[in-house]
Amino acid sequence: MQIVLNILVLASLISLLSLSVSIKYYCVKFFDLSHAAIISVSAYFVLLFNNKFSISFSVSFGFAIASAILIGIGCEILIYRQMRKRNVSSLAYLIASIGLYVVLQNSISLFFGDDTEIINTAQVKVGNQIFGAYITTIQIIILFGSIALSIAVNLFLHYTATGKSIRAVASNPELCNIYGISSNKIILIAFVIGSGLAAIAGILSAMDTNMTPTFGFNLLLYGVVAMIIGGVGSTRGMIAGALLVATVQHLAAYYIDTKWMDAVTYIILILFLIWKPLGFSGKRLKKVEV
Repeated sequence: MQIVLNILVLASLISLLSLSVSIKYYCVKFFDLSHAAIISVSAYFVLLFNNKFSISFSVSFGFAIASAILIGIGCEILIYRQMRKRNVSSLAYLIASIGLYVVLQNSISLFFGDDTEIINTAQVKVGNQIFGAYITTIQIIILFGSIALSIAVNLFLHYTATGKSIRAVASNPELCNIYGISSNKIILIAFVIGSGLAAIAGILSAMDTNMTPTFGFNLLLYGVVAMIIGGVGSTRGMIAGALLVATVQHLAAYYIDTKWMDAVTYIILILFLIWKPLGFSGKRLKKVEV
């Protein structure tokens, strides 16, 4: 039962991360690796506002999310939008995102150091017992918060005008521009939503365990792997991918060693890329770029 609870908590977090990645990927068609720095920096902003400036945690939480969103907006407006104007190759976007990640990650190391930090400084307490297993309060928040946010975002994408515009731009940005839908504006909104979700996931993960300047990169890779395994464009497939990633990680930790948690994740990814490249959903995109 303990393993099942751990799997559900991790799967919900990975699902939220995958959603934050996919909503940006749908519009720009490349994996933004600077997204990993946004995951990390959000947790450090909470540390800055709450521990250094003695601002209440709830306000620090909101400030951290807003700050992470501003960084995401800056990356889009100052870098990626300018590159779209010049119609550069998809490889150039990937290289630029790597550069942005390195700059942001090193900035975190410069201001906060490379030591492991913790946000939750409260006294350690025994978790809540459910059917003989233990789950902490923050893990309960991760579980139900991630589910609630995932449902809210999916409802937004399917039943609001802006959400439908995001899906339209993801399908054909040139045609959207012809019909009066600004692809740049919609992409910016996608970056706002994706960065906000990434910030929440990063803060919750740091509260559950701890954080280093590079901890966001592993979380980003988990989200990307779940997205690829599930099938790009499929919400149900993404959830299935998150569950599979969480399951193989915890089973590997239980039966082999915790050092194998990341390795088995990428083994599963390689197997899917070879035998089932379209993921669980089996949906083929009209246009896919690196």
